Amino acid sequence: MRSTPDVVATALEAAKQAAYPHGEFVGQESFMTAGEIRALAHVAGIGPDDSVLDLCCGVGGPGRVIAADSGCRYLGVDRDPVAVEVARRAVEDPPGRFEVARVPPLPSGRFDVVLLLETLLAFRDKEPLLAAVGAALRPGGRFVLTVEEGAPLTASERSAMPAADTVWPVRLPELLDLLARLGLQARWLQDLTDGHRTTAASLADAYAADRTAIAAVIGGRALDELVAAHRLWADWLGSGRIRKFGVVARR
Repeated sequence: MRSTPDVVATALEAAKQAAYPHGEFVGQESFMTAGEIRALAHVAGIGPDDSVLDLCCGVGGPGRVIAADSGCRYLGVDRDPVAVEVARRAVEDPPGRFEVARVPPLPSGRFDVVLLLETLLAFRDKEPLLAAVGAALRPGGRFVLTVEEGAPLTASERSAMPAADTVWPVRLPELLDLLARLGLQARWLQDLTDGHRTTAASLADAYAADRTAIAAVIGGRALDELVAAHRLWADWLGSGRIRKFGVVARR
């Protein structure tokens, strides 16, 4: 069963539309809502004069919203060429560019804003990526990210979580200290935990309810793992095992 980003996005579209409040699904591959995406962009002060680099943009939903709202000069990068192609063709006239690139390193040049939404979790060693972000930002530039905060997963938690090799939470004081050492001072912090717990649970329910249609495209095993992962995230976010934050830092 071929589970490329375009196939998965198509299979999950109806369930995601059902899971998010009206108008809050904009093609994101995460627990964020459109309102949260726009709030982070607003706090970061993204405007038409800003050059914005969106790291690990996936199929580009949040980036398209930010670029369309702000009129910024936008570049989204992701290592998956299929995801980038999906991003490019998602709208007739994309409000920016999407390119294939593995990070780190980052694309050449200096930027006013760097986005890293819902992806820091996948990097076990976070320092090389964050150091590259600091080097890519102009003085006064803003770094906008989300972070899953908590202790490293135990062996039993890793065995329970599908794709656990992409799940590397970090303690918040450790992350803030690392950012500061790299010249990035956190100026704004928002707790997104409760909202993301609700979204994770809603998505799990929607995927399970649409089981027949989704499994026909991505396979029953992939669907079972998707639902299991979302149930775990809802449990961890609800119990306080993991907390979720939006962060805006300035160089």
